[in-house]
Parts: sequence; structure tokens; C-alpha cells
Amino acid sequence: MPSSRWAAPWRTAVVAVAAVAALAVGACSSDDDAAGDAGSSTPSTTTTSLAAFDGPGDFYDVPDPLPEGEPGRLIRYEWIERPEEPDRATYRVMYHSRDAQDRDAAVTGVVSVPVGEAPEGGWPTLSWGHGTVGLAPGCAPSRGSGGIPAFGTDGILAASDYLGLGPNGQLHAYLSGPAEGHSVIDVVRAARQLPDVVASDEWTTVGISQGGHAVLFAGELSDDYAPELDLLGTVALAPGSNLDRTFPGDVPLTINAVKAMAVYGMAVDHPEIRPEEFATPALRALAEQMRTKCLADLGGQIAAMPTDGYWTVDPLTTDLGRKVSQANNPGRVRAGAPVLLVQGDADVVVAPARTQALFDAMCAVGQVVELEVVPGGNHDMKALEGARATIESWLQARLDGEAAPDGCPQPG
Repeated sequence: MPSSRWAAPWRTAVVAVAAVAALAVGACSSDDDAAGDAGSSTPSTTTTSLAAFDGPGDFYDVPDPLPEGEPGRLIRYEWIERPEEPDRATYRVMYHSRDAQDRDAAVTGVVSVPVGEAPEGGWPTLSWGHGTVGLAPGCAPSRGSGGIPAFGTDGILAASDYLGLGPNGQLHAYLSGPAEGHSVIDVVRAARQLPDVVASDEWTTVGISQGGHAVLFAGELSDDYAPELDLLGTVALAPGSNLDRTFPGDVPLTINAVKAMAVYGMAVDHPEIRPEEFATPALRALAEQMRTKCLADLGGQIAAMPTDGYWTVDPLTTDLGRKVSQANNPGRVRAGAPVLLVQGDADVVVAPARTQALFDAMCAVGQVVELEVVPGGNHDMKALEGARATIESWLQARLDGEAAPDGCPQPG
């Protein structure tokens, strides 16, 4: 996603794709100060009997066979040394989750827990949704060293890699809404099982780009999927949405690259999708690279692909393609918790018209939602800094129990 060092207009589309991974890493780096005391309800205090992972093998090797476990059940964890955060304990985690077919799967992520006495009622949790990094296991943010943004909240921070990112031998189910949403929710459950964690049942979630898509699905699924947790609010920054539509401002190269990742990624969750029925030989070759390389490393190949070189048949012109993409659109049902959408008006990756259409659809189903437009903001966290104060105050108001304002047009 765009970086200021790529200024030439004719290169905007290339950068919009090639810098996605840089955005994901930067978006996970947190320099915001924890602020506020988030009171909550009945705490969960857990001293887990599961021993910390100490081999043999790689942390990211999934146990074979995978032991049975309810969604969110911790499989393993290991402490991550972060001397720059002496007031927090950070862990890499592997936990049970569910794909779009409700099949058990191992998912990885990171959890950061405050050191010291928890407030009365326990710590609330913020679950972070990262942006696009690729399809390969090695692209998982938990394999890096970035922190998790807190957006001014004080409590547990959790960040899922999403289904298929992280565990060795897997492929990421890119833009599969249920798989993403389950991953975002289940990392909150997993965090509660770490040593001596005192957690309330209250949580919030924030995500950017693909992560915005993920947290919106988490919000729509949470009441039924995790009734023991109390989701207070969802913040989606420039979220992926309306996957079956094009909008003014869309960049064809970006749209094709995202569509290619989605076709190969959704096939993980939707076996009825056969990418070879749509892809050109050139795209098939690129897809093989996607199985082992991250998006940041594929910029050259993506840039070299002509916009008409991806498909023998455009998946969105087929009944199956439209059906699957529509099923993975957020905003089709009302979520129980309020939503804040944030969108830069100079975004060339997620066109502002796309998020406006999402806002309109959410209003149509009765969602409590606001849309914050950032003048001059493009598709990265730094460009969206103009909305940080709004995001922080909105989250804190939800943690304080205040009713969320509704930005939808009111009848009459």
C-alpha cells in the first residue's frame, strides 16, 4: 500500500500492491501510550496448566494429529522477549479456531499482557486486525518483532495472524470473512488462558484494510459465536468490502492482484473454487510464488503482469465467483456492537466510494455506525493519524459504557 517514496503517479498502482506488507508491519508497531482505566464485569483469572512451548521442533509446526479443542482453546504458547516494553509480558500463541466450513484449525498470533495488578473486574482486551501481508505461512506478523497498537486503551492486546498464516505447511484463506472473524475472536479467548491473566469479558477490535474486513466479520459473528464475551465496539480503517463490485477510484492493477490472492486464498475455505479454471498460465506461475513469498517480495512480478494477463475468465463474471464474493462481504447483517469506519479521501487502494457504499449498506440493515473521513489520508496508518484522537476517544467511550452515536440518516 502506498508509500511517500513512490511519488510518480504512473507508479501508484504498483506501490499500492507492493507496499502492503510494509503497511502491515508499520501498522503493528505501537508507540501510542496506554491511557485510561477500563472497568469491566466478572473477571477471568487463569493460571494455565499448559506448559510453555520448549520444543522439540518449530513453534509453528502444528501437532499431528491436532488434538481436539473448542474454539479459542490454547494449544501452545511461548514468551517473547521485548525489553522495550518492560511493563508488558508478550507471548506468541497457537490456538484452535474454525474455518468457514466450521472445521477445526490451528491459528497463531501474539498476545501482550500488562504486568502488575489488574483493575477491578479484570483487563479488557483489544483484538487487532492486521493488513494484507501475503498467503504464505512465513508472512505471519507473529513471526516478526512488531508490537500491537493499543489506540490509547489500557489492557490486554491480542493480534491474530488469521487462518493459514503462521503454521507451517498451510495457505492463508485470504478475505474469507468467517475464517478471519473467528480468528480475531478466538485470539481473545486464547489470551485469557495465559499464565495469571486477569481478564474481563469485555473487548474491542480494530483493524486496517484486510484487517478492517476481518474485524467487521468478527463483530457480525461475535454474539452467536462467542456469547461469553462482550464486544463493546469495532473500528475498521479503510476496510475491504463490496468484493463483487468496482468503484470510481479503483486501480486495475491493485484490484487484479487482490482478486488473485482472494481466488487462491478463498479456495482454502471454499473447495468448490478451482483457481485453474480462471487463471492464465502467468497467474498460475505467480500463484506458485505466492505460496512461499510475501507480498512485499512480489512487487516486481505483480508490476510486470499486464492488467489483462490475469484471467482466462474473470471470476466475478461467473455465478460461483459472485456467490462466494458476496458471501464474504461485510455489512450484510447488523452487528450487535457499534462500528466506527475510518477512510482517507486520498486512498488509492480502498477507494473512498467503496467505504461509502459499505456505510450506506450498514445503515440500511440498522447498524449503529459512524463514518470518519480523513482529509488527504491514503492507505496507511500514518496517513490516517488525523483520526487517531477520534478512534481513541470512541474506544474509551465504549469502555466507559457510553452509548455510541449513530451517523446514519434518521427517518423523518
